[in-house]
Amino acid sequence: MYNKIVIKHIYNVFLTRFLFITLIFSSLIFIMNILEEIKFFSDDNQVGVGFPIFLTILNLPSILFEIFPFIILIATQFFFIKFQYNNELLIFKNNGINNLKLISYISVLVFFLGIIIISIFHVISSNMKNNYLEFKNKYTKDNKYLAVVNENGLWIKDKLDNQYMIIHSGKIEKNVLKNLVISIYDDEFRNQNNIIANEANITKKTWQISNAIIIDNFGKVDEFDNFNFKTNFDYIKINSLFSNLESLSIFELYEQRKDFESVGLNTIEVDIYLNKIFSIPISLIIFSLLSSILMLNVKLKKSKSFMIILGILLSVTIYYIYYFFGLLGANNKIPILLAIWLPNLILFLSCMIGIVNINEK
Repeated sequence: MYNKIVIKHIYNVFLTRFLFITLIFSSLIFIMNILEEIKFFSDDNQVGVGFPIFLTILNLPSILFEIFPFIILIATQFFFIKFQYNNELLIFKNNGINNLKLISYISVLVFFLGIIIISIFHVISSNMKNNYLEFKNKYTKDNKYLAVVNENGLWIKDKLDNQYMIIHSGKIEKNVLKNLVISIYDDEFRNQNNIIANEANITKKTWQISNAIIIDNFGKVDEFDNFNFKTNFDYIKINSLFSNLESLSIFELYEQRKDFESVGLNTIEVDIYLNKIFSIPISLIIFSLLSSILMLNVKLKKSKSFMIILGILLSVTIYYIYYFFGLLGANNKIPILLAIWLPNLILFLSCMIGIVNINEK
């Protein structure tokens, strides 16, 4: 009975610290993001202060989702600071709850927090991010450009000079669009020409189209073996338009991956992001273990500020480890599974080494 009360107390203290640190990070993110939004709308006199605040609120959860492991690390530090300075760790030991048990309780709680984050919080954050992008895109200068992938292939809306173009391709192979249909309209959306071609090299923004048939608005048909076609898109720009994966839920990510495969677009970024999402519960456990080992090995004479700074430096170091492996995966230097899970494995093994003698502390 006593142990249940103590465990409940441990969970309450940890969750309180977790919510407190989350609130602090949310406030910092809000302040920094709203300054960016105000700057973005500085030239638009029709937008009041309320709209940047609204956009900042929509964007906030997606940023929090990315930094939850670091929030857990610092929350764990504050958790141990509270118990260390009140000598509660000694009380726990006298009642059969040693350091290893304490860490196991934290790990179980953090794991379930991770499940909640990827199953509930991520759905909310991705939906809010999607709304954020929809609202903000109305005010961007590039909103006349659009690219969409669905089960029918790749669709592109483009505008060049006074002409609008609707481009459809059934498949992409490296830098080549296959089974190409281009409809060209004037500024009043009256059809001018239709181009049907076997393929187009899109390495540059001036596409090299092969084996094309051009039909004008009078029905005249011309055939060309090769000709150049100017657009605002190349292969890099087309891929970059689908890079904001934060606005998609897990199910939508799988749908987009399926659509990308159907037209030949690269799915590496989608695979990396999906693995990153699924690794969240494990990452949270690792960060809580690292923080626990740090706090139980640092002498109590050290100030709170020193411990927190040490935790932040550790967070930055780990961030660059993840970033480095992510780059290797994105550039096909190592398999995607290794890019996401190898850093977690290395950090977990490092934690196991640190936990070996932790009960003696």
